[in-house]
Amino acid sequence: MNDGPHVVAICGSRRDASYTRRALERALRGVEEAGATGSLLDLRELDLPVYDPDLDEQGDSRELARRVREADAVLLGTPMYHGSYSGALKNALDYCGFDEFEGKTVGLLAVSGGSFPVSALDHLRLVCRAVDAWVLPHQAALPKVSTVFDEEGGFADEDLEERVRVLGQRVVQYAAIEPDPDTFESEQNAGADD
Repeated sequence: MNDGPHVVAICGSRRDASYTRRALERALRGVEEAGATGSLLDLRELDLPVYDPDLDEQGDSRELARRVREADAVLLGTPMYHGSYSGALKNALDYCGFDEFEGKTVGLLAVSGGSFPVSALDHLRLVCRAVDAWVLPHQAALPKVSTVFDEEGGFADEDLEERVRVLGQRVVQYAAIEPDPDTFESEQNAGADD
C-alpha cells in the first residue's frame, strides 16, 4: 500500500478518442513514478447536469466533490475550445469550491488541434486562484495534438511526453506545499456565495 499523496486527474474532454485523456494518463504515470497514486476522473462517466446554484447537489456532483476534496493534489486537463477550456470542465468546476481546492496543488494540461492552448491554461489558472488553489508554474501545452501521438496511442513527440511526465511528478513534489498565510487580499475573495 502506498502512503504517498493521491492525485486525481479530471479529464475535461468528453470525446471517446480523447487526446486530453491520453495525455492525462501519461501524467498519471509520472505521478506513480514519483511514488504517489493517481486516478482519472472521467467526466463522461459522471451525470453532471448544468450547475444550478439553487440546488445543493445534482446527479453525481457529490461524488465529484468528494473525490476532489479527498485528493492531495489535482491535475486538470482540457481541450481548447474557442480559446478557452471546455464547458464540461467548467461545469464540473462549478460544483467545486473552496472546500475542494483551497490550499491544494493543481497542475494544468491543455491540448489543441492548432496553436498553443495558452489561453485555456491561463483561464484555468485564474479559476484555480479564485478558489485559493496553488497552481504549479510548470504546465503542459500540447499544440497540433493530432501530431503528438503515434498510431498506437503513445507519444510521437518525446519532448512533449517529457513535459507531461514532469507535470505528473511536479504535482506530487509540491502536493504538500505549505500554503501562504492569509492576507488582506485573500480575505476579500468571498467565493460564490452570492
